[in-house]
Amino acid sequence: MDVVIVESPAKAKTINKYLGKNFEVIASFGHVRDLPAKDGSVDPADDFKMLWEVDGKAGKRLSDIAALVKNADRIVLATDPDREGEAISWHVLEVLRAKKVLKDKPVERVVFNAITKDAILEAMKHPRQIDVSLVEAYLARRALDYLVGFNLSPVLWRKLPGARSAGRVQSVALRLVCDRELEIEKFKPREYWSLVAHLRNQADAPFIARLVGADGKKITRLDIGAGAEAEDFRQALDKAAFTVKSVEAKPAKRHPYAPFTTSTLQQEASRKLGIAPENTMRLAQRLYEGVDIGGETAGLITYMRTDGVDVAPEAVSAARAVIGKEFGAKYVPGVPRKYLVKAKNAQEAHEAIRPTDMSRLPKDVARFLQPDQARLYDLIWTRMIASQMESALLERTTVEIEAKAGARNLELRATGQVVRFDGFLKLYQEGKDDEEDEESGRLPALSEGETLKKDKIDSTQHFTEPPPRYTEATLVKRMEELGIGRPSTYASTLGVLRERDYVKIEKKRLVPEDKGRLVTAFLESFFGRYVQYDFTAGLEEQLDRVSNAELDWKQVLRDFWTEFSAAIDGTKELRVTEVLNSLNDLLGPHIFPAKEDGADPRVCPVCGAGQLSLKLGKFGAFIGCSNYPECKYTRTLSDRGESAAKGVEGERPGVKILGEDPATGQEITLRDGRFGAYIQEGEGEKPKRSSLPANMQPENVTLEIALALLSLPREVAKHPESGEPILAGIGRYGAYVQHKKTYANLAKDENVLEIGGNRAIDLIVTKEAGGGRFGGGGEIRALGDHPQGGAIALKAGRFGPYLAWGKVNATLPKGTDITSLTLEQATGIVDARAAGAPSDGRLLGDHPDGGPIAARAGRYGPYVSWNKVFATLPKSMTLESVTIEEAIRLIEDKIASGGGKPGKKPATKKTTAKKAPARKATDKTIPKRTAANKKIEENDETPFKGGVPAKKTALKKPAAKK
Repeated sequence: MDVVIVESPAKAKTINKYLGKNFEVIASFGHVRDLPAKDGSVDPADDFKMLWEVDGKAGKRLSDIAALVKNADRIVLATDPDREGEAISWHVLEVLRAKKVLKDKPVERVVFNAITKDAILEAMKHPRQIDVSLVEAYLARRALDYLVGFNLSPVLWRKLPGARSAGRVQSVALRLVCDRELEIEKFKPREYWSLVAHLRNQADAPFIARLVGADGKKITRLDIGAGAEAEDFRQALDKAAFTVKSVEAKPAKRHPYAPFTTSTLQQEASRKLGIAPENTMRLAQRLYEGVDIGGETAGLITYMRTDGVDVAPEAVSAARAVIGKEFGAKYVPGVPRKYLVKAKNAQEAHEAIRPTDMSRLPKDVARFLQPDQARLYDLIWTRMIASQMESALLERTTVEIEAKAGARNLELRATGQVVRFDGFLKLYQEGKDDEEDEESGRLPALSEGETLKKDKIDSTQHFTEPPPRYTEATLVKRMEELGIGRPSTYASTLGVLRERDYVKIEKKRLVPEDKGRLVTAFLESFFGRYVQYDFTAGLEEQLDRVSNAELDWKQVLRDFWTEFSAAIDGTKELRVTEVLNSLNDLLGPHIFPAKEDGADPRVCPVCGAGQLSLKLGKFGAFIGCSNYPECKYTRTLSDRGESAAKGVEGERPGVKILGEDPATGQEITLRDGRFGAYIQEGEGEKPKRSSLPANMQPENVTLEIALALLSLPREVAKHPESGEPILAGIGRYGAYVQHKKTYANLAKDENVLEIGGNRAIDLIVTKEAGGGRFGGGGEIRALGDHPQGGAIALKAGRFGPYLAWGKVNATLPKGTDITSLTLEQATGIVDARAAGAPSDGRLLGDHPDGGPIAARAGRYGPYVSWNKVFATLPKSMTLESVTIEEAIRLIEDKIASGGGKPGKKPATKKTTAKKAPARKATDKTIPKRTAANKKIEENDETPFKGGVPAKKTALKKPAAKK
């Protein structure tokens, strides 16, 4: 028997169908070892010796693999065909060697760019050994990320309270976002005017022409900068006679775009489909690993982590055949197209992302895929086919027009574009991040010397605009252009920036948070070399040379560590005052915006004598007066508007005035508290306050909402039996409804200001009947008999009311009024539950190993379930939007983390138990793994638990809190 080791269960299942009975395919569930989050995991003093630990959750998987390997004839390592895949194979092999199960068994490595039967069988015919150079490049990258993260992050904690971490690639990506924001803030709009003549030819066909010259001088876009000058031109044009001076029509070609790389796929999926890079990669992973297409399981696309644009000759031939069949011979170019990558530092080690079978049209496979999977496959197929289609033939026409107004001679130009042959445009046009005005419309027939009629002259004022903020797509594009990061890191890098609260997304644009700007300014001031774009790209080039066996990986680490450790040591004596002065200078335009009257923006608006400066407090940074404690003026960094300038905050940091209570005249404010934002009315020793509901964001709070919150608790209904009021309010543990001494919590998605009487009665009656947090299964009332026999009863369960019919228990759908529930409604609910549909969510489909997967609304948030595996949905997913492939991925991750039992176990032979040898430092199973460290192979930094190293270290730590 031959054992084939891959990293994904889905991949294992697909490959297992292609190989014979003599093969056993088993998954490692990704990486099995990692650097422990403690000092010494990478030791520069011992020539960068690296200490690896087996993930505690991977221990059982490795035992299963070892049991199979022990009785195997041959071991085949078939992980992904990139640096990470090579590293996973190396890690697994090292662990198997430590377990002494290999003996003299042959170990081979195979790689394939697509998971299809032909690709798998062909790869098995050409095995090789593990590529040492690729592994060394991985080790160098991993060591660099550890050294930067583990040594730089503690400096941030000590010198910049509130900062969470720094990373080799992450911090440079953050700098890109912050630099763009600084450009926007420093930008000064410039006024300019445009003049457009609305004209008609002799056949009375309308068109427009723009002013481009006057009296022998060219006029460019920004040359007319004042209204008076524009009006002078307008009056001249209004009196002018217009004549066609020349007509020039030139043929032009527009060539198709190259097939997708990782970067361009993420960009285009973001533009056209609105899918974030992380989700794009998750969907692409599923399409690559294999999907059941009418009884045949196959990978639908080639490997999705690539920066190459080349395509296999047989795939090009297949694409050309599809083009001829679907669009006609005229759309097939005479010679197949070949593309060269333009990105900096591109490896071009793999093919571009393309369908594995060009004849699988999107419309034919859509019914087998989830909606987002189908949309992404359609995008990949369309781009690949279009890349081999004929060029579009255009005709661009330029008409020069002379306008004579007395002694003045003005020049205008009209442009137009006509598509003579659509070519690849028949199928595909690339999206744009920032649309620009293009005069691509068609011009009427015009001839030289023809006189034109004037309809009107438009004179329009414009102002130049600052560069736009980055979208996730444009940031990925810029990182690729600069050579920062690699295809496998783009999505995870953006995810880390959001998770660290360094950036937020507003209207699909990345906006740096104050915390992110402080971190960037600090790193630029004291570690500038390590956030330089050229330095980071240069380091990537060195790592690429390591993978090509051109550089020694240890020498790359030595060169880096010599200077980096000196920079770290240089901050030991750094005073907080020096840090603040540097940040004040760098962030000046952001935190001290210029005033319209030209006054000094740093003068304290309260005392008029002190200077405003950045200060560091227990809970982060804020702006304060230099005359403290005599003057106690403070404000938050983000409050740079009129209220801050007038000093309305005074001694109240983090206070936003919402208005006045019309009944009392008291000031209503929104404040930042130790436990979150809250509303306060007036001042005094015991002012009236109200917390915000968990589902309400501070920026959405208006005066009306604040007054409504302050008026809580409110009566929402009368109890159906006692007639006493049921109140809704906010307490220490969140929003609730109350009847006498009975309290019932509201769900996270329920609004305490909007909850109705029926829902409130439902919650209270259920709680009183023994349901709710500590209740237990009392019957509320009998509803009648089911048509198939057996009574249906409404019962109170621990987590709310439910219906019981025989062995079927069905949770009531959200919003069901239990006081008016009928037998007919109840029958429909229990029938649906008996058929397999979750009454508290929705059925997504079947797991590849069998059994339904459901999305449910749980007590602690939505989750997906399969057999006895339960996986909580991340905040980016909802009960309504989660797809079957996303659910499978979450379930696999849960199983990999030891949080559930997979549906099938690998077949293993019983062996005589032997005493386990003492564990070595390089193969140590750890009991727990920090959440931040869970996917370290996708991150470029060493994570830390709760802002400090997960274990005690020899590093100097910040002073303990008193």
